[in-house]
Amino acid sequence: MTDISTPGSASQATPLAATSSTVNTIHTTLDKFLSAANVEAVYGPSISQGENVVIPAAEVLSMVGFGLGSGGGSQGTSESSNTSGSGGGGGGGGRVLSRPVAAIIMSPDGVRVEPIVDVTKIALAVFTTLGFMATVLTRMNNPKRRPKFDRE
Repeated sequence: MTDISTPGSASQATPLAATSSTVNTIHTTLDKFLSAANVEAVYGPSISQGENVVIPAAEVLSMVGFGLGSGGGSQGTSESSNTSGSGGGGGGGGRVLSRPVAAIIMSPDGVRVEPIVDVTKIALAVFTTLGFMATVLTRMNNPKRRPKFDRE
């Protein structure tokens, strides 16, 4: 009878090998996330228009999280049927976000940086602030929430 094992199967590998495989996977994934925040991701290719050159600049945010686990144990009801078990595993996830923040413009007059304004983000911040202020003012003016003082 042949034993067929799949790569990364923790139930048929030793705990050390399963943990080592998981750590290697995490290391490879983390390298991919860190490579997303390189210079090419922050500064785009230059665009030439006559004597002017424009270089777009972006903000890059890389978020990643991982977890590992391993275990072991033995189980047996009698001395002749003693089996031991162990296992390990891990998981993770992440996301890379980028957004344009500026354009660097080089012209015969000089170099200048023009910010890129995200109007949607500003509008959301304004509406969130107004909603928060309306909620606080409503709760402050609510007579049921005012403390009652005994007058003697």
